[in-house]
Amino acid sequence: MIFYQIACLPFLPLLCLTDSASPWQMNFQDPASPVMEGIINFHNHIMFFLSMVVIFVSWMLIRCLWCFNENKNLISQKWTHSTSLEIVWTLVPAIILMAIAVPSFALLFSMDEIIDPAITLKVLGNQWFWKYEYSDYSSLDNCESLCFDSYMLPEEELTKGGLRLLEVDNRVILPINTHVRILVTSADVLHSWAVPSFGVKIDACPGRLNQTSLFIKREGSYYGQCSEICGVNHGFMPIVVEAVSLENYVKWIANKLDF
Repeated sequence: MIFYQIACLPFLPLLCLTDSASPWQMNFQDPASPVMEGIINFHNHIMFFLSMVVIFVSWMLIRCLWCFNENKNLISQKWTHSTSLEIVWTLVPAIILMAIAVPSFALLFSMDEIIDPAITLKVLGNQWFWKYEYSDYSSLDNCESLCFDSYMLPEEELTKGGLRLLEVDNRVILPINTHVRILVTSADVLHSWAVPSFGVKIDACPGRLNQTSLFIKREGSYYGQCSEICGVNHGFMPIVVEAVSLENYVKWIANKLDF
């Protein structure tokens, strides 16, 4: 971890920790869920081994090119076998792979775990917009679930400070510190619902219902986009999730259902 931080020092002016993509961004977005925190920690864990392997292999290649060339060795070298060396270069990569595999398995299992959810959000991908349904609530008038469409805001409707190609007319509102189950499917072609700050990227497949979980740790507005090439307007399917306190979430639900 210390080595990774030192290696990144020259690039600090380019590192961006935000809840949306930034120009020349070279790092992950600021994590807002335990899953994304685990992904970043695992990335830093792998970077240590990757840096050590690159340095060692580069040193070996340079040394071979420097020491074993026709100017320095006019007589061909005699190759010998070394059982000890062969054992070492077999065991060391195996140990490195085990050191990488163990935390990766733990992270994968934690990402797949669905804890008893308090809220279920259904996401339906369309060409080319998202439709959201809060399946736990129904209107008093027609007993239908709370649902709405979410389209990208055109440039002429953006307010000051709005993010071009990322703002939507209807944001997803979710509470913090609450276990949320997200069900994702598609009405036409393949889509992918992805929000980098949450570490969530799940495909929306026609005729199939995919499931993931979400636990937001802090309030804020989080931006994402469709991450599957779904057609001519693929780049115009943004996602905006607004995380609020549980009290404000209840007020928003009550207002939507006209309680």
